[in-house]
Amino acid sequence: MRTYEPNRVAAVPLRGARLDLEPLRLDHAAEMAEALADPALHAFTGGAPLAEPELRARYERLLAGPPDPTTTSWCNWVLRLRESGTAVGTVQATVVPDGAEIAWVVGTPWQGRGLAREAAAVLAGHLRELGAPRLVAHVHPEHHASAAVAEAAGLAPTEEFEDGERRWEWRAEGPGRAVTPDSRG
Repeated sequence: MRTYEPNRVAAVPLRGARLDLEPLRLDHAAEMAEALADPALHAFTGGAPLAEPELRARYERLLAGPPDPTTTSWCNWVLRLRESGTAVGTVQATVVPDGAEIAWVVGTPWQGRGLAREAAAVLAGHLRELGAPRLVAHVHPEHHASAAVAEAAGLAPTEEFEDGERRWEWRAEGPGRAVTPDSRG
């Protein structure tokens, strides 16, 4: 395990069994606007799908980086099905000194295939390899599919809520020992 340096963490190409996780680029905006166009994707998070110009502007902000790059890194990936080359979703990590917060979304046509689970597990594994001491995700308590994704990434539910979403967490304590909220005793 390397020394964890959050300001040096960057989105690098990652690979799952079926997915390639490509570091976000501006030219992803057009295909991602199409992949994420279903309003149903916002049932638990609110908001609405972004058209390509708005998504491009959002990607510009993300790629510009966080306000304090000395302590925080924003890492974003597009999920691409290796077999077809189709962009199907995204994963992201906000990396800070005490760990990283992760999130995921897979377009409606590709849901139910375990793609979000695969992508979140690949991302979580990558962050653990980099030495992240904690991984966190926030999941709406009624979004059972997203809870399953968090569990597949090795996170466990806590009793903490933020903006109506349950905090899921994984923590590393000691060499090679993973501690989740349910196993602390």
